[in-house]
Amino acid sequence: MSATTPAPDSPSVAVAELSYEQARDELVAVVSRLEAGGATLEESLALWERGEALATRCQEWLDGARAKLDAARGSDAPGGTDPS
Repeated sequence: MSATTPAPDSPSVAVAELSYEQARDELVAVVSRLEAGGATLEESLALWERGEALATRCQEWLDGARAKLDAARGSDAPGGTDPS
């Protein structure tokens, strides 16, 4: 990572720019920091808010993947519709 690129777990990195893996890894780090304790109330709230945003980003990636799978399955069915 270059000196001008912030670390993936830095709040300055926009959550919307993260890949699924980056968001998941940062979410794991946030949860670990919260579980470890020792942070001030303000730090804990900031971590919690970042974690919520990261969890939402991960869900967006998963929802997008599910939609692509559903679309691919639908196009494989006779007539291009989902047989279920």
